This record gives sequence, C-alpha cells and structure tokens, in this order.
Amino acid sequence: MDFSLTPDQLSIRDAIAKLCEKFDAQYWLDRDRKGGFPEDFYRAVADAGWLGIAMPSQYGGAGLGITEAALMMQAISESGAGFSGASAVHMNIFGLNPVVVFGTEAQKGRWLPPLIRGEQKACFAVTEPGAGLNTAKIATTARREGDHYILRGQKIWISTAQVADKMLVLARTAAAGARPTDGLSLFYTDLDRRFVEAREIDKMGRKAVDSNMLFIEELPVPVRDLIGDEGKGFDCILHGLNPERILIAAEAIGLGRAALRRAVDYAKERVVFDRPIGQNQSIQHPLARCWMELEAANLMMFKAAALYDRAQACGAESNAAKYLAAEACFRACEQAMLTHGGMGYAKEYHIERYLREAMIPRLAPVSPQLILCFIAEKVLGLPRSY
Repeated sequence: MDFSLTPDQLSIRDAIAKLCEKFDAQYWLDRDRKGGFPEDFYRAVADAGWLGIAMPSQYGGAGLGITEAALMMQAISESGAGFSGASAVHMNIFGLNPVVVFGTEAQKGRWLPPLIRGEQKACFAVTEPGAGLNTAKIATTARREGDHYILRGQKIWISTAQVADKMLVLARTAAAGARPTDGLSLFYTDLDRRFVEAREIDKMGRKAVDSNMLFIEELPVPVRDLIGDEGKGFDCILHGLNPERILIAAEAIGLGRAALRRAVDYAKERVVFDRPIGQNQSIQHPLARCWMELEAANLMMFKAAALYDRAQACGAESNAAKYLAAEACFRACEQAMLTHGGMGYAKEYHIERYLREAMIPRLAPVSPQLILCFIAEKVLGLPRSY
C-alpha cells in the first residue's frame, strides 16, 4: 500500500499547474462574467498534448490511466479554474471511453485522433427532460432507414453543445426487452446543426462552458456511427460511469482546495480587533476540518482510480469518492465564504464563483441520493428502494 505519487505522476501535476499559470483568476472571472467558451485555454491544453492523456497511444494518446487523468483534472481545477476550466476539456479526456472499449478499429482510427489533437470537440447527449436519472425512460428514437438511422427527440443539460462538432448520443432503437434499458443504442456522430438546435440554458454558474437543451429533428446518422451492438448502448454507457465519477471527484477536490487556499490566505491577512482572524479558533477549526475532509475524499478517489486501472471492481469506491468529494468541496467553498465575511460576496475575491460551481459535483452526473441508494443496496445488502 503506497500513498505516494510516482515521479512521472508528480511531473504531470507540475506541468499542468505550470500551464494553468497563464490563465489566472482574473481570466476565469472574465469568463464567468461574459460567458463564452475558453478557447485559448482549451487550445493550450490541446497543443501541449494533454487531451490524450488516457487515450490509447496508437491513436496519438499517452496511454496512461484514469489515475493520471484524475491528477490532471484535479490540477486544472485546483489552479483556480474550477469547473469552468475542467469542464472545458472534461469530455475530451475520457468521454469517448465507450469508443475505446466497444468501437471498431475503423471507428477508433476515425474518431480518436482528431479529438486528441483538439481538432474536434464532443458533447455527451444522454439526459432527457422526461427521464432525468431514469435512463430507461429515454424517449429519443432512432429508426433504421437503409444505411442510416433517423434520430428524433430532446436532450437536456448537454455541456459544450454550442461549440461541439460531434456528439455521443443515446437513443431508443427498439422497445425495452427483459431489461428496461434494452433497446437503447449508442452513436457517435456529427452534431449537424441543420437538424439539431442547441438552445443554451441561462444558469447559475460555470458560464465559461455552456449547458443546453437539444432539439433533434430527423437527424440522419450513418449506420457506421453505431457503437457496439444495436440495442446494447446502455451497456456501453455503463462502462464509462465509474471513470466519470472519479474525474468529477478529482475536480471537486481541486476546487475545494482552491477555495481553502484563498480562505487561509485571507485569514492570515485580515486583521480585526488588532489580530489576524486566523488566530481565532472559530476560524481555524472549520478550515482544519475542511482540509481533513478534502484529504479523506482524495484518498477514496485515488483508491477508486487505482482499482479501475487494475481492471478491478470499483463501483462502490467510485460512487463514494464522488459523494465525499462533492460534499467536502461544497463545505470548503462555503467555509471560504464565511471566512471572508462580506468580502466573500464580492466577485473580485472569487469565492462566490467557487461556491456557485461547488453545486455542480453535488448534482451531476448522479444525485447524492442515488449514490446513497447504490451503497445501501450494493454494499450493505439492503433491499432496493426505487
């Protein structure tokens, strides 16, 4: 049992931190105020070769594991970029894992290199207004007509759809079978704006990365864009759920650390009643608790990543890491706000932006309540509650 990072892993973290120095807090504050995709940040990450960190080397990637990808995403978030920076590259890092695992060699050769080089951006189109977390209720349809499928339906909370060239989309090709999720098929195809309207959602935070409602009207999708077997798309999606939870956990821990760092610095500098407020235990103790909670979540996150990279079962650990990291992140951002007092409410101190973004890992990609249900059923052996 070794809790230390290897020299190579340390160099990844240091290199990402160095790259992020060019994109300071003011950069992300401007993005939060004005919106608009952080193209220059995305391009810097792509040009440095980091988008392929966890993609196979034969297609231009680095061939490393989810552990290294988590280190990278955590370093981006911890730099102060938070979820605005992490979400700008999140889909490129591991979003096409279903293609890597279930795609044909021709599909991998066609799709992975341009994504790794940053020539194409992709979005993940699964969630629907009428389904939410109940994926079995997806209503978007894909009917076969010759050498194409015709897709029709709606998706919601689809990140980067304003700038994406491609989309990974789940649609129903047949009625449910023995399992409610049977009949769902997965496609990776062009986001053709003649047939797909991406309507941006005006939201609370992370304005540098858009969230959208998609209206898909008779989108023709070539049969060659089907991933895996028809009707087995949910199985393809399932394979990527644990890595996604691990990466979200890493990003949440990074954001929590960024908030904690600012809170500690402010507590050292802010003098009230002739003493720095950080000398008061009422300030010290909550910040110390935040540090412990973030570090504990970090250990669970790396345990899940290590299990995944060894091809071992990691569902419980991945879900637990996401839950613990999201809660620790939120409490760190909340405590940073309380430490700053009224100044925490001022945008120039960045804490209010962090607190808004801290809601993201609590809500997505799965609710804390469903994680608790999963642990209760799969780990504790309690009867299914939903």
